[in-house]
Order: sequence, then C-alpha cells, then structure tokens
Amino acid sequence: MEVLQIDVGGKLAHFRKYYANNTAMSFSIPPRTTLMGMLAGMLGRPRDSYYDELASERIRIGVRVMQPIKKTFHRLNLLKIVGKGDFDGSNGRIQTPFEIVSGLSISRGLVVYRIYVAAHEGGNETFQALKQALLKREFQYALTFGTANFTASLLSATLITDAKLVDSNGWVLVHSAMPSDAVEQLDFDRQRTEDTLQSIEEELLPGDFVGNFDRELRRMDRVLFSTTASGVKVKLNKPYYALTQATETQHILFME
Repeated sequence: MEVLQIDVGGKLAHFRKYYANNTAMSFSIPPRTTLMGMLAGMLGRPRDSYYDELASERIRIGVRVMQPIKKTFHRLNLLKIVGKGDFDGSNGRIQTPFEIVSGLSISRGLVVYRIYVAAHEGGNETFQALKQALLKREFQYALTFGTANFTASLLSATLITDAKLVDSNGWVLVHSAMPSDAVEQLDFDRQRTEDTLQSIEEELLPGDFVGNFDRELRRMDRVLFSTTASGVKVKLNKPYYALTQATETQHILFME
C-alpha cells in the first residue's frame, strides 16, 4: 500500500476544544477534521466542501508527534463585546485564557507533526491529486496550526510505496496516534526519552463531519498517543502498518 508521509512544522499551535465555551483549551494533536482541512487547503478545495471527499471511508489519515510538545495557558487582552457598538474598544478589554501548544522551549523549539495519508478504493482519485500537489509542492493555500496567525510550513513530503500490514502478535512500539479501542495492554514503563519523561495522552477528537456544509460532527475518535517522537509500547487487537525507510521502521495506525 502507498502511504504519503508529510512533515509539517510551526512555532505554535492551537486546536480549539469546541466543547470548552469559557476557556480556549487546545487538543495536543490536530484532530482528524483539522487534518482534513489542511489537506483540503493543499488541494484548493472551497471551505466546507470536502467533507465527503476526505471522509474516513475514502481517505485514511494518521498523525505522529515528531518533537516533544507541551501546553501552556496565556492571557489574551481581547475587546469586551457586550453589544454591536463595542467594536471600537469603548467598552474596555477582558483577559481571556488561551491554551497554546509549543515545543518544550518556546523560544527555540518547534511543533512538528508527521501526517500519514493513504486511500481506500473510493478515495484513490483524491489521493493521486494529493501526491501531485505535495511531491511537486504545488499546493494552493498556506498551512496553519489551528488559527490563522499560527502559520506552519511543509518540511518534507515522502511517498512510501511498500507499507506492509502486520498482524499484531505481542508487544509493539506504535509511533502514531492510535484508536484507544485497538489497545489491549499498555506498557507504563517510565522510560526517559531525550532527557524528558515520556508522556502519554488520551483524547476524544472530532473525526468526521456530516456532509451538510454546517460542520456537524458524525463521528468522534478516542485516540492514545505519545507527546514525544518515541511512540508507545502496546499490545494491539488489530493489525498495524510497518513503514520501512533507511533510518527507521515506523509502526502506525490510522484514526478510523
């Protein structure tokens, strides 16, 4: 199977938790719906027009954290809007908590995610268009990490042509985010990675939209992942994919 491997990086990220209405909290990794939007932007698709084209039944998407990340709260000094005439600032300002994803060092670190894209039979045409856009760097819109002012860059794009499906048998180190219900057992060994204690998170992320142009969710993904590039040692109840390259072999699952 062919898998398109895309590395994207930026200084800061914010993937808003839509259910937090009084504080702008952020997911640690981009949800599948955010990744759909990034891919749609590369293809130049109009806003909200890609829900069916990039649905999980057609396009398979996975993600991996490539550098250690952390989350911190900051205060934004926003306009206090009570009525429609308050946009001139006459009503003063209000400080709003805002959660930001960054590298371990905000001044020197980067937020880097590796996105894996493959296709089911019904998504082959879209996958071929993505290959063309990314490998030739001819995508349409700039990348961002959640908000328009958190710009991101395409660091690399690689086509892996021989991804192999491997039956799960015993312990395996999985590098990507993985569906929680695929995990039978988790190794909690507190191993050190790059002088940082390994951190494992589980989050409930938006997965797919209803194709009604209204951003209505039809599926959620509960996923488990490491906030470093080291991966998570687990026993799985489903097969995984092995991507072999010159420098390493990655074990991944898609968010589906």
